[in-house]
Amino acid sequence: MLDAASAFSTPLVIRREAYRVPDWLVPEIALDFQLDPAATRVRARLTVRRNGGHRRPLRLDGDALAPLAVTVDGADLRDAWRLDGETLVVDLAGDDHLVETEVQIAPETNSQLMGLYASGGLLCTQCEAEGFRRITFFPDRPDVLSRFTVRMEADAARFPVLLSNGDRMDAGEAEGGRHYALWRDPFPKPCYLFAMVAGDLAANRDTFTTMSGRTIDLGIWVRAADLPKTAHAMEALKASMAWDERVYGREYDLALFNIVAVDDFNFGAMENKGLNIFNSRYILADPETATDADFDAIAGVVAHEYFHNWSGNRVTCRDWFQLSLKEGFTVFRDQQFSADQGSPAVKRIEDVRALRAAQFPEDAGPLAHPIRPESYIEIANFYTATIYNKGAEVIRMLRLILGEEKFRAGTDLYFERHDGEAATCEDFIAAMEDAGGADLTRFRRWYTQAGTPRVRASLIAEPTGGRARLSLSQSVPPTPGQPDKQPMPIPLRIALLGGRTGTPLGEERLVVL
Repeated sequence: MLDAASAFSTPLVIRREAYRVPDWLVPEIALDFQLDPAATRVRARLTVRRNGGHRRPLRLDGDALAPLAVTVDGADLRDAWRLDGETLVVDLAGDDHLVETEVQIAPETNSQLMGLYASGGLLCTQCEAEGFRRITFFPDRPDVLSRFTVRMEADAARFPVLLSNGDRMDAGEAEGGRHYALWRDPFPKPCYLFAMVAGDLAANRDTFTTMSGRTIDLGIWVRAADLPKTAHAMEALKASMAWDERVYGREYDLALFNIVAVDDFNFGAMENKGLNIFNSRYILADPETATDADFDAIAGVVAHEYFHNWSGNRVTCRDWFQLSLKEGFTVFRDQQFSADQGSPAVKRIEDVRALRAAQFPEDAGPLAHPIRPESYIEIANFYTATIYNKGAEVIRMLRLILGEEKFRAGTDLYFERHDGEAATCEDFIAAMEDAGGADLTRFRRWYTQAGTPRVRASLIAEPTGGRARLSLSQSVPPTPGQPDKQPMPIPLRIALLGGRTGTPLGEERLVVL
């Protein structure tokens, strides 16, 4: 029975203003998995570096982990570490150390489907937002970027395929009917992008030649019986890679790109670096039964997760308050892709319908929040239509205000400045200002104010003189915690048409309200 204090305890509120840079960085991490559904051993070697002049200890997040061993620079110093709740705390004297841990986890009883879990005979991972701490002790935050080396060992008959991020460096047989694979990702990434899959899978294989002439090996991994249902997803992947080169100048950077389809997956799909994991419904399409909407959904989600390779992976989020930095921007990019692949008008109607059906009610309700929230209790609650869909609309407005060429120059500058870094929404806007020569001070209100602005328009034709006067005004309704609003910059494309003929009377023009 819960006591009164625990039953009504105040939940911890995480606030954006409280952000502090990490005390310790982890430039390199090497993981060794002895895979077993009932009892998996995970050994981790962390190269840690003190970040600044403080003397605070190393704190490594954990969730349901029991340490089997902890060493510092090769020595088992039992008095140098302790558990603070779920957190492993290690007292370190110097600024650079090698910290090694070993833990045991049970994937088959992991019902949260976060961390490493079992799904229909497979072992797979999901680490966004805070699932990596269920695999091993680590500073589980997006602004700690590491280069990962991963060794996986498992029963060869039960788990013949072993996949992880990056490029496969080695593979071979091990003792007792087991085998191993060694993977290395040369690009620093936060731990939420770590991925691993082990199981009996077959691959639809293909290749893609990049704009610089490199050949990329592609694989979509599914159960053997589902291979005929992967053709559309593979074509969508190749189309996405070509489109991102053509429209944004973004070339894929590894030698391999793999996708795995999993039946039990909390998210629609996940953009893990070089190893995207999908819910099967966004990969498999039976040509005999799939509808046009099914095919469009698969192409859109495949494109979205692939585009994250740059807008989310190579440049990631400093903290989870910046979630729309990667999601809003990438939703806009996948909307552009889908529009280019089909009918731009039809795609725009679909996107606006989704916005009105899901995001407008969110903005008008008790949980209204800006696309960059100021606080949260549980980050999983902020994977919302506001972050994704309204975030995409804000990027669309920014492109309309700057124009296509200046917007492209802004994205080029953003990727150049922050490649390999954890960035903020402010960094994105600053790149747009510098490349576009624009003052976006007022535009920043879209990141701080919740609510859907309402625009009122009235048109009065003068009886003589051949003129018409268009009057525009806006209001932003109050939302919880924000009773008083400032006007939002809203770009409007306007044109005057003849009332009886529909004939354009002059050129279309852009007005920023």
